[in-house]
Amino acid sequence: MWWWTLPAALLIGAAAWGTAAWLLQDLYTVPVSGQVSARIEATRTALAAAAGVGAAVTLLLAVRRQRHQELTAAHTTHDAAERRVTELYGKAAEQLGNDQAPVRLAGLYALERLAQDTPTLRQTIVDVICAYLRMPFVPPPGQNPDQSADEPAVPRAAIAGVSAPAAGRDPLEERQVRLTAQRILTAHLRHDEPPPHHRWWQRRPPDPNPRHWPDITLDLTGAILIDLDLSYCRVDDALFEGATFTGEVSFEKATFNAARFDRATFTSKATFDGATFTFGPQFGGATFTGKASFGGATFALGTWFGGATYTGDAWFFRATFTRGARFDRATFTGEVSFEEATFNVGSRFDGVVFAGNALFSGATFIGHALFDGATGLETAVLEDVRVAPAAEGVRQRWPPPWRVEETADGWQTLRLAESKESGGAAGTGRKAGD
Repeated sequence: MWWWTLPAALLIGAAAWGTAAWLLQDLYTVPVSGQVSARIEATRTALAAAAGVGAAVTLLLAVRRQRHQELTAAHTTHDAAERRVTELYGKAAEQLGNDQAPVRLAGLYALERLAQDTPTLRQTIVDVICAYLRMPFVPPPGQNPDQSADEPAVPRAAIAGVSAPAAGRDPLEERQVRLTAQRILTAHLRHDEPPPHHRWWQRRPPDPNPRHWPDITLDLTGAILIDLDLSYCRVDDALFEGATFTGEVSFEKATFNAARFDRATFTSKATFDGATFTFGPQFGGATFTGKASFGGATFALGTWFGGATYTGDAWFFRATFTRGARFDRATFTGEVSFEEATFNVGSRFDGVVFAGNALFSGATFIGHALFDGATGLETAVLEDVRVAPAAEGVRQRWPPPWRVEETADGWQTLRLAESKESGGAAGTGRKAGD
């Protein structure tokens, strides 16, 4: 602001006026030897000082003016950049509604580039891509849902003897657009582990994840997903409620803050090996048609698999349930393995149906363990099962065919009630897959 220069200008004017009055006063008197010369010299000094102050004020005004111009230019540039980003975002989002597959693909790639260059827009753009994947989609007639995701993105109209429909979206082309949308998400959610720490004098290696988008939330509720591969990805929250996973799906060594798969359908193999869930995932009512593998997965808080159906084999080998797990009313049609799994705090298998082999060898139960109404455990494999001594208030109700035995270290183990009578045949250490 200019107002602060007014006192300085008044000060300079007063000094100049006072000096001039002092000098004129001597013109009407008889000067003493050297008096006028001294006053003239003093006047010169005062005027020089006043000129210096004036120059300083002028310089400050110039600096202030320059700063104001720079701020104005920066603000103008920022506004122009914001308008440009908004324009690009609007055009790219509009392209997703086009009936032509190449235009939709161009819109997806434009959104990806915009998100990479503008971190503040990443979650918004991910929301747009997820919304696109949630749109209704009917697979092509006769299309194998397990067809490889590596199929080249060739427009159907380019295939000899096949013409694209006159109106609407071609199912084969739409499939490729959806695969591209999934690849964009997985490419920027995948997170590689950084290299080992280097000494201070060693050259620091480059960041292995320059394309990673952190703290992203996925909402794919009810989406139809094809050969989804989120292995090694890091996701804040993920919603897959009611989603349909066609083809093989992989969440191997993925990390989720929270994840919901309630009523999801997996039509082929589903891999969660080594996955980490900070808050207990929800798989209530999910259907696994192919093999479900949770080998080595870590469930940090309570996990819910209630009412889930496993048509194929289910593998929980060496899984860790830190804060309890509930499988109430789940159905295991194929073989299920909880070998070397750890159940901390508590586990519930009330009403679970085990139609195939049930393998618990090497499992550890700490805290509550409830198997009320569980069926099909008469031939379960229980070799080296460890049960922590029950503390006060801890409830442990095992299936009728099982009995608890004390061990030398103060823990307990489980055996089949008829194992001694059958010479130890029942409950032997058969491993999954033998």
